[in-house]
Amino acid sequence: MHHIDVNGLIVDVVRKDIMNLHIGVYPPTGRIRVAAPLRINDEAVRLAVISRLSWIKRQKLKFEEQERQTKREYVSGESHYFFGARYLLNVVYHDNPGKAIVRNKKIIDLFVRTDSNIDRRERVMLAWYRAHLRQAIPQLIEKWEKIVGVDVADWGIKKMKTRWGSCTIEAGRIWLNLELAKKPPHCLEFIVVHEMVHLLEPHHNERFVDYMNKFLPQWRQYREELNRAPLAHAEWEY
Repeated sequence: MHHIDVNGLIVDVVRKDIMNLHIGVYPPTGRIRVAAPLRINDEAVRLAVISRLSWIKRQKLKFEEQERQTKREYVSGESHYFFGARYLLNVVYHDNPGKAIVRNKKIIDLFVRTDSNIDRRERVMLAWYRAHLRQAIPQLIEKWEKIVGVDVADWGIKKMKTRWGSCTIEAGRIWLNLELAKKPPHCLEFIVVHEMVHLLEPHHNERFVDYMNKFLPQWRQYREELNRAPLAHAEWEY
């Protein structure tokens, strides 16, 4: 990958064995990325970007205006998201191991030891998010293996600062971002399907898009919703 300057905009250019050129603008900062066929030179890429400058600037403005959370301190009264819903956090100090419980669809009770600092409170909360993803993901994989026609050899959850998901094609393994526990369930499903389709087609080319249209026709709507959702203090992109 290399970079070119187009009217003051920095554009990431990746050349691939694909037929057509693709321009994408990605949250959280409006990063511009062009996937270009091997035969196309930088001047052709520059002209393609210039032809879509109005659209690119609209997308960048949308991401600049996107809601962002301040850094979480895991104290009572903070807003936290869980599978797309907003909750108020209620921190309860006690002498037992930490845990979190959703109460009355409005509050998350976070139970932590009396001497817990912000890092310990965060670890308890993230462990709770991870546990819920571990319950949700297997049934999604089982459902979509039959539809997509692939076998997922392994999967995992981790904090990622550049992607909502990733796929190791050779190993048949997919990874899901821990932050997806905060997003609506259908957004999690979209990312699962997206990564599974990569087991059929590794590139974001026409073949990949055709598969997504076939298996999950509303995938663009889900992608848009995911990219509109409030961004965490540690920012993610897809």
